[in-house]
Amino acid sequence: MRISEDQLASFSFTGFHFRSLELLREQFSNHHIDFERIIRKIQEFQIAIPSAALGNGSKKKSRTGGEPRDLSEKLEDIGLLQQLTCRTNSVSVYIPQDMPEDFAEVKELANELKLDFDTMNSTSSKDQKEYAKLGSLGNLNKAIRDEAIAHNEEVISIGKKLGSKGLTVWMADGSNYPGQSDFRSTLGWTEESLREIYEFMPSDWRLMLEYKPFEPNCYHTVVPDWGTSSMLAKRLGERAKVLVDLGHHLPKTNIEQIVATLMYQNLLAGFHFNDSKYGDDEHNPGSIKPYQLFLIFCELISGDKDGAQAWDSISWMIDASYNTQDPLVDLIQALETITIAYTKALLVDREKLKECQQSREESRAQEILQRAYLTDVRPLVCEARVRAGGVVEPLEAYRVLMIRNKLVQDRGRKSHPTIF
Repeated sequence: MRISEDQLASFSFTGFHFRSLELLREQFSNHHIDFERIIRKIQEFQIAIPSAALGNGSKKKSRTGGEPRDLSEKLEDIGLLQQLTCRTNSVSVYIPQDMPEDFAEVKELANELKLDFDTMNSTSSKDQKEYAKLGSLGNLNKAIRDEAIAHNEEVISIGKKLGSKGLTVWMADGSNYPGQSDFRSTLGWTEESLREIYEFMPSDWRLMLEYKPFEPNCYHTVVPDWGTSSMLAKRLGERAKVLVDLGHHLPKTNIEQIVATLMYQNLLAGFHFNDSKYGDDEHNPGSIKPYQLFLIFCELISGDKDGAQAWDSISWMIDASYNTQDPLVDLIQALETITIAYTKALLVDREKLKECQQSREESRAQEILQRAYLTDVRPLVCEARVRAGGVVEPLEAYRVLMIRNKLVQDRGRKSHPTIF
């Protein structure tokens, strides 16, 4: 399904948006903020969509109908998102769930939709691989480790055909009881396996190593935190870096400090955007802790400006779990929330903030952050989207055009998508 140019144009302007933008300009007229520069920055900021996010056909999820049945239909759905939001120009593919049947056909469709292939994702969790129930890359059985390595190498080979340039690795390896596994041995086997995968990658690829404190194992996880992930990345080589999943942290973790520390070492690979209330909940980004998301972007912008790590070296992907809502609606909301947090961080007066830090004026420093955070930047985000060819209000357009109903008509109420 595609949205026609005429349909997009009918949602591309409102008098209310124009007045809101001018009021924001007036509000910041004395703050020497270059709105045109900010709008350009917003337009450049693109967030990848995971292929796993488009279908909600899991037994644990409610079906909306019209779910994509294969990778091609998932690309079409991402194309719809891009038409409406102009915020996502790439897809991150999960293997084996979204194994392409015809590589030429998939690439041709992606080119037609103006989509690229972001990092590839291997799957070595116990829910997907029978062999992984007792570990994959860190399994004590070398034959099983070799099988897990072969899976990752297969994913790399598939990614090469699609035009990807990176591999995301997360393992469900760990244990549920004290004494079940030897900590040092499983860590050592994991490093050996990762080294084989790293050396198999093309020289222009990156390995992004994710960490997770728990789940599915409740006693120990082989790569439980950013410190272990960064240690492994350093031992592998400069093309290995740490992937930060915002939902995969223990409660009250200072994630913005983790981001700053990784940038300090030029070790930040990118993000999986989601949110968490208790532990590993994977709520919609910014739905629980929006201020934290804003502070994370403050560190990202500051780290880039100070030369710690270049903005362009970081990858961005949504990785939330849509259990009850229409996944396309949730993705539109997620793209908007992430962009709003980024835009607010762009408004921070960093020169004044540094002056306050140096003069130990804590209250003024907090006010500078609060002024930016409390600003309604939606007119800026909206203007950037409209200039790029999107619509003023993507959710309104999605509902008025009855896109989900049309997808149901095309694909059926029970479209039997891949189960995750």
